[in-house]
Parts: sequence; C-alpha cells; structure tokens
Amino acid sequence: MKYYSTNKSVSEVSLKDAVIKGLADDKGLFMPERIEALPQSFFDNIHKLSFQEISFEVAKKFFGEDVPEADLKELVYDTLCFDCPVVHVNDTIYSLELWHGPTLAFKDVGGRFMARLLSYFLKGNTEQVNVLVATSGDTGSAVANGFLGVDGIHVYVLYPKGLVSEIQEKQFTTLGQNITAIEVDGTFDDCQRLVKTAFLDQELKAGLTLTSANSINVARFLPQAFYYFNAYARLREKGITDDIVMSVPSGNFGNLTAGLFAKKMGLPIKRFIAANNENDIVYKYLQSGKYEPRASVSTIANAMDVGDPSNFARILDLFDHSHEAIKAEMKGYRYSDAEIREVLKAVHDNYDYLPDPHGATGYKALEEDLQDGEVGVFLETAHPAKFTETVEKIIGVGNVSLPEKLAEFMKGEKLSIPLSKEFDDFRDFLLKQA
Repeated sequence: MKYYSTNKSVSEVSLKDAVIKGLADDKGLFMPERIEALPQSFFDNIHKLSFQEISFEVAKKFFGEDVPEADLKELVYDTLCFDCPVVHVNDTIYSLELWHGPTLAFKDVGGRFMARLLSYFLKGNTEQVNVLVATSGDTGSAVANGFLGVDGIHVYVLYPKGLVSEIQEKQFTTLGQNITAIEVDGTFDDCQRLVKTAFLDQELKAGLTLTSANSINVARFLPQAFYYFNAYARLREKGITDDIVMSVPSGNFGNLTAGLFAKKMGLPIKRFIAANNENDIVYKYLQSGKYEPRASVSTIANAMDVGDPSNFARILDLFDHSHEAIKAEMKGYRYSDAEIREVLKAVHDNYDYLPDPHGATGYKALEEDLQDGEVGVFLETAHPAKFTETVEKIIGVGNVSLPEKLAEFMKGEKLSIPLSKEFDDFRDFLLKQA
C-alpha cells in the first residue's frame, strides 16, 4: 500500500519509507491511500476472538500488503503481551483500561508495535537510525522502553522541563543504553516543533538517518485502532452491540484519529467525543469551523497539554476538510482543572473506581453527553499512580498504590541533557552525536 502526504505536494511512498521517514518532505503527515472495511463476518464473531486475534485481523488491512502474514502475526502478538480490558464503572459507562502494558500507558500499544515494525524494516541496515520523539508524558516512556537495547537504533526523547510528572520522567530518563533524554526549556509544543523541524533540515538529513516515534508516524498511530475493536468485542460479550459512544481524552489527537479510522473500517461506533482540558483548540474548531492553534497551557492532565495537535491534519484530510462532516462524527467538551479534580474524586468516592486525570476528563464528557439507551466507553489512558502527587491531593494521601513496575523506575538515577528550545542548539547537539 502507498502512503500520501496530507499536504499532497510530494509523491506517494511505501510503508517502509513512511515509517522510516516519519514526516513527509512537504511537512505533511502520511496517510494510507485507502482504508479497507472489514467483512461483516468479522464483526459477527468478534466477541469470540482474543485481543491479539482481533488486532492481527485489523493489522492485515493496514500492513498486510507490505509484511508477510507470518511476520506480521509475530509483530502483533509480540507487541500485545498484555490485555486492554473493558471495566464497568457506573450504570451505562465503562472504562477501556489501556494501562496494562510495560509502562502503564496506552502508548505501549503503538510504541511497541512501531519499535518492532521499524526493527523489521531495518534488518541488515548498516547505518544507525535515530528516533526522535517529543513527549508530554507517556509517549517518551512507551517509545524508550519499546526500543531499549535494539541494535542500530538510538532514541532521543525530548520533554518539557518541569511539565511531566516525576514518575513519567523517571520512566525514560533512567534507562541509559541507546536512550537519551533531552530536557527542553519550553513546552511540549516546543519539543514537537524541534522534532518536526529536524526532519526538514538539510544538514541533519545529510548527516543522520532520522525518524519519529510520535503519533505523526503511521506505525505509531494506526495500531491504536486495535483496542477500539477490542472494546467492541468485550462489550458484545456483555450483550451490548448498539449505540456505543467513545469518549477520548485528546491532546495530539492520534488516539481519536485511530478511532475514526476504526469506524471507517466498519466498527459500529455511534459517535466519538473529544474530551479536552483547557487546551481546547479542537473544541473551538468544532464550534466555529476555525482552527486556530495557540501556545499550550499547563494542566493536571499534562499529556493533553497540546496547543497545535499534529494529528488534526489527518482528521481534516479524512473528511475532506469538511467542518460539517467532522461535526457529524465527533463532539467536543472542555474542562478546567477544577472540573477534572471534582469528577475524579466523585468517580472514586461514589463508584470505587480511580481514574487518572485524563480518564476523568473522558468520563466527565460521557456524563454530560450520553442519551437514553446509549452506552459510553471512556479511554483510561494511564495508570493513576503515574500521577500520584496530583491524584492523592484529590482523593487523599496514601490512597494510590504504586505498582511494582513503577516502583522499580523510581529507584533509577535521572540521566538527562538540558537544552534550550532553540532549533540551532538542538541541531548542533544531534550533529555532535553523529
């Protein structure tokens, strides 16, 4: 299958080239030339299939023309060595728990798959490939741990100084080996800008082989469709098949874009909700039809602190830039820190379920939006212990248990390199590494 740029001013490329390049030469994001629907027989029997079996069938529609079936099956099954269960929370609201992977965040699905697919494409490659990833929290840990120790690949994780939780920071700054953490004196948007600019810099392109592991990379965001299909399967096991609404905590919008792809493939979701914090650029677009990016603001749901969501370009492309078509598929809500705190505490106290701040945002949107007869699923994107300080201030100190995986990370020594938000400094740093 070929992949085209959302800016449509360069030639189409192969999957291999799209994965390795990360970003198109015209600054656009890669999109598959077509989206293939799954047969009705797949949906009729989906509840009988495991998460791995479901994901393999979906993966064949995306990657089956470019990766032999046996190899693709191995990639998918090795990626998904954990579950993404659907948990009942309250009345007609369920949580899709995406934190059961190695770094306890939803990025483990896309991050691990991309690491494996890139390694597959690089077999026999003699040059080092440098993976650049900007993170507002969980992407860095998922990608770093997915690529840790992989020969021929070096990962540079750029993160905003003081704007990720201590636990999130420890998960990618303590690894060493082929992982370098760069602490940028700026915001996530500054980190993302540095990564995007690096791909277009001629001096860097001449001296280094670069790719991205952010959701701008097709191998990172497309596999996120897997767990939407799994959610539907698990609801079917409970006898739920109709009027399903998915609420997605949204920052860079890769997660919601993957859900829209799943619906294009036939997944019977009634509508999507983009649940935003105070970084409400897409929420305002849905109201006005005008997309007006601005500087991000810091919130307690830090992984959603994005002022210019990259993947919104894919949503615009998917619906031919039609504001009305996009509004027909998704609704938007936005919440302040105070509202997020309030709903997180209420869900914990009333229903004995503890979401993280991002999941709480998704829950709140369902609480407002669901109509009679509808069933809502919110994406619980990270374990609440990754935000222990924030969550315990809301529900009470000592009430968040630290999983063993996270406790091990906390023992490590922070290894990071401070850097300004100026591109010249970043370029000079990378060239020195070469």
